[in-house]
Amino acid sequence: MKAWRFSTDQHPPAERRAAWREAMTRLRLPVGPGLDAGDEAASVISLVSPMGMEVSLVEAGAQEISGRNPDQPAAVWLAMLLEGAARLDDGLETVEVAAGDIVLGPTGMAAALSLATRFRLLLITAPRVALDHRLVAPKAVRVGRLAAAHGVNHVFSGLLRATAEALEDLTDDQLRPVELAVTEFLAACLATEIAPRGPAAARAAQLHRVRQTIETLLAEPDLSLRRVAEAEGVSPRYLQKLFAGGGENFGAYVRLRRLERCRLDLSSPRYAGSSISTICFRWGFNGSAHFSRAFRRQYGKSPREYRRDGL
Repeated sequence: MKAWRFSTDQHPPAERRAAWREAMTRLRLPVGPGLDAGDEAASVISLVSPMGMEVSLVEAGAQEISGRNPDQPAAVWLAMLLEGAARLDDGLETVEVAAGDIVLGPTGMAAALSLATRFRLLLITAPRVALDHRLVAPKAVRVGRLAAAHGVNHVFSGLLRATAEALEDLTDDQLRPVELAVTEFLAACLATEIAPRGPAAARAAQLHRVRQTIETLLAEPDLSLRRVAEAEGVSPRYLQKLFAGGGENFGAYVRLRRLERCRLDLSSPRYAGSSISTICFRWGFNGSAHFSRAFRRQYGKSPREYRRDGL
């Protein structure tokens, strides 16, 4: 893993404004009509985790990040304000953002973050494939703010601040537990914000727990409905109905999660030296031929073609 670094100091003063906008384009951040970095000192350090989570530390002068980038892949973004003052406009209301607060939203949804002063910002983009199975109601994620004053939000804010401080020194192996922790904390914080209400709440929460259990068992080639039911203390019939109530099928869900894990490994430089067979067996597939057929049906190309095009 190699960090991408940018600094306006690397460019002549007359070129810094354009260079900064190019850097924001690389981060897929639409810079609004307000102030931008201009000839002020501005910098970016950006890493991509093994799971495809992009973690960036941005420091610049007052400006506005606003709009919607249609080229952004399906993901949830979050930004923690380390220093400075800001306002978040989700199109319905404007809220003040203080240092330590976290703002977030799904890609493809317009929002505006107005940074009124010089700032430091930790920006994380988490692919939906790595996050949705952790959320009780993934389709309900909206642009919003997580105030960092109390509870799990406060703990999450502390984790993100520590990550920002250590980002320059993190290795690939060290970033792996960080991405897992960020995913779990984000899911926990969102659970209190977007959890369903009424009779469906208990079923949705239980299905969420079941999905988490499945994630820990994906590598077992003989993973079955009965195995998960035993782990959850319910009957296989009840578990089957739980998935059906959410419009899903247990076997199809497990297969998709395994395929997604394989897909991420195939596109990761970290596993460039692993054979396709090794990767598919790692995630519970019993045969490479069966895996290749399932992969092509899901993604429209063979695992070998996908790896070739992605690396």
